[in-house]
Amino acid sequence: MGRYLRVIVASLGALAATALQPAAAQDPVAFYKGKTVTIIAGSASGGGVDIYARLLARHFPKYLPGNAGVIVQNMPGAGSLAAARHLYALAPKDGTAMAVVLSTALFDPLMSGQDLASYDPRKFNFLGNANADTSVCIVRKDAPVQTYADLFEKELVVGGTGPGSALVDYPVMERHILGVKLKLISGYKGSNEVSLAIQRNEVQGICGLLWASAKQQYPDAMKPESLVKVLVQQDTRSLSVLKQAGVPLVMDYAKTDQQRQAMEIFLQQGSISRPFFLPPGVPADRVAALRKAFLEVVQDPELQAEAAKSSLDVIAQKGEDVQALLEKLYAAPPELIAFLRKGVSAPQ
Repeated sequence: MGRYLRVIVASLGALAATALQPAAAQDPVAFYKGKTVTIIAGSASGGGVDIYARLLARHFPKYLPGNAGVIVQNMPGAGSLAAARHLYALAPKDGTAMAVVLSTALFDPLMSGQDLASYDPRKFNFLGNANADTSVCIVRKDAPVQTYADLFEKELVVGGTGPGSALVDYPVMERHILGVKLKLISGYKGSNEVSLAIQRNEVQGICGLLWASAKQQYPDAMKPESLVKVLVQQDTRSLSVLKQAGVPLVMDYAKTDQQRQAMEIFLQQGSISRPFFLPPGVPADRVAALRKAFLEVVQDPELQAEAAKSSLDVIAQKGEDVQALLEKLYAAPPELIAFLRKGVSAPQ
């Protein structure tokens, strides 16, 4: 009986070993056939991240291997950091889960100084970036501050969400690095809720809002009859439409080389404002297949037509380029990062 038992155990072990073979052994088309890919959107429903997630989800199945289905799962919290950390540590690493988050979640260890051992954004497998955008400050036209220069003398009350979000980090950074008088009221669920607060005059403005989201929430912001106006571009380069309207760059208000260099690092977040990525550890052939699908879907004529109707810009950037940019920024001089961290981590 002992010999027969050993044979049975050996057979079961062989079957188990076959079942647990690395996922990379299966062709991507065969693997994805009949499966559903989940896009984790690191924002509440209706936010900019959510809008891009659902836009791509509607068109992705045409290009995914095996015509896999796609669903979107919202996971707001901590400026998309909750979603990014979930994908990093808990989501399946077989290529059936991806995320799109606010870029601040990718810069969190750099800005906060947290240990990279538990969360290192450089280890994500980036599929690409769906848009390089510019953040802006939007203010009521009846606010006491009507130019960015006014902020050095007058206070502006702006609304924000939670620590780690652009709507908090941007005004905190500018207040402590440039010395502007931005008073932050945080705790709103998302940018939509801050927009409602602006309409009710609970707060006077919002800073760190991506232009793509601003166009959705304030479609008449550039019109004379609008309740609000664009105060400043929070970027290192101007969007043509805002430049033509005379909206200045926040970089214009840096007074020292240290301020300028620190802000240049911080503001690079706008260049990867809609990053889509997979967890670490996904088989390389699936990463390659999904990178190809990403570049195809963002150029899809039907997707582009739908985006145009909603005033959305969808411009492809390769995942390899996103990866390279993160590596470059994380390698910035330590003394410059220390100065920047001090400004970003200052009390709200």
